[in-house]
Amino acid sequence: MPFLPSVEVLAAFTLASLILIVTPGPDMTLFVSQTLTGGRARGFAAMAGAYVGVLIHTALAAFGLSALLMASATAFTAVKFIGAGYLVWLAIDAVRNGSALTPRRVARDCSVFQVFLMGIAIDLLNPKVVMFFLTFLPQFVSASDPQAGSKMVFLGLLYNMLGLPIGVVIVLTAERFTAAIKNSPRVMRAIDYTFAGLMSAFAVRLLLTRGN
Repeated sequence: MPFLPSVEVLAAFTLASLILIVTPGPDMTLFVSQTLTGGRARGFAAMAGAYVGVLIHTALAAFGLSALLMASATAFTAVKFIGAGYLVWLAIDAVRNGSALTPRRVARDCSVFQVFLMGIAIDLLNPKVVMFFLTFLPQFVSASDPQAGSKMVFLGLLYNMLGLPIGVVIVLTAERFTAAIKNSPRVMRAIDYTFAGLMSAFAVRLLLTRGN
């Protein structure tokens, strides 16, 4: 099937995605906060909203970005250098500041649907998430590939499928999960350094990528 990346690409993408998924960030913080404050229903609603946001970002990156890069060498170069710089910044920030999971108090009177919308918004309105998707997905698809758009959509769906069971476990064990994070600083530092190494490798790869 033309929209399927190669086995090597799928293996690399799966490994990279799992590292990113288990690294605490805004989405994970939202899942835990909503679960601890309003129960599992709201935790799952937040998770569902965040994954819808991921799908929207995937579609925008797949069709908008791929078309832009195919049409303009200047745009390709600009995205390449901006994206590489952003990935290096993520790596440095992970080493200096580490991953943070600080559940926040949230309003108890929000409906499940409102929490779902909140999950979408935290992805769509976060410039860091936007920039991340502009640099992450294209790493695994050639800009000259005529099936680039469909392959990025497939990878975005795969990312959600990989994250779903992990998100479910986090919501079901929110209190134990946050306690484990706080009591395992060495594990979290190992994740931070792995994340930093992955982002640095992506930055180098991006800089070495050639446009049409």
